[in-house]
Amino acid sequence: MYRVKEAFYTLQGEGAQSGRAAVFCRFSKCNLWNGREQDRAAAVCNFCDTDFVGTDGQNGGRFETADALANHIRQLWPAGEGRPYVVCTGGEPLLQLDEALIAAFHQAGFEVGVETNGTLPAPAGIDWLCVSPKADAEVVIRECNEVKLVYPQPLALPERFTDIQAEHYFLSPMASPSLLEGGLDPVKQSNTRKATDYCLKHPRWRLTLQMHKIVGID
Repeated sequence: MYRVKEAFYTLQGEGAQSGRAAVFCRFSKCNLWNGREQDRAAAVCNFCDTDFVGTDGQNGGRFETADALANHIRQLWPAGEGRPYVVCTGGEPLLQLDEALIAAFHQAGFEVGVETNGTLPAPAGIDWLCVSPKADAEVVIRECNEVKLVYPQPLALPERFTDIQAEHYFLSPMASPSLLEGGLDPVKQSNTRKATDYCLKHPRWRLTLQMHKIVGID
């Protein structure tokens, strides 16, 4: 069974695929935080701003088979338009994503992208793999299409990850876990400056911003 928090059609907002139409399939559960606020402070990834608990989100649910989930996701893509692209995210998608589901997505016509913390091995067949390391968690994936590091993280300095073989290396400024209502997030503003300065000093890394939040889309 696959447990999905939510699924929705939008534009990819970050990284090398920024601006591309995609169906996001957000899987429930993560291995670095259980999603409960009372446990955030002790979590490996304590800055997460995503709700991945349960299956009660938009187009979420439990799916008994890979084909059932792939067909569900296919219904969210505009008929006859472009090359379908699904982004498997979370939570941590590699707790659930397997070769059977990847094959079902391919059978449904999708190119398969994955956004993972990199602590679990990736199944074969993924078309675009983004690794986003968190704190001092061990990254076991050593080859991917892009590394997208939330910055700054005291236990996850960029130089720790330059030996990962990737086509792209991005820094994404960290936001506060709860954005201030009705205004800009001062934490992210400061961290954007820090990330910018790091990229200027270390041009292997490129700055990526959360375009979807800037322009006000999901």
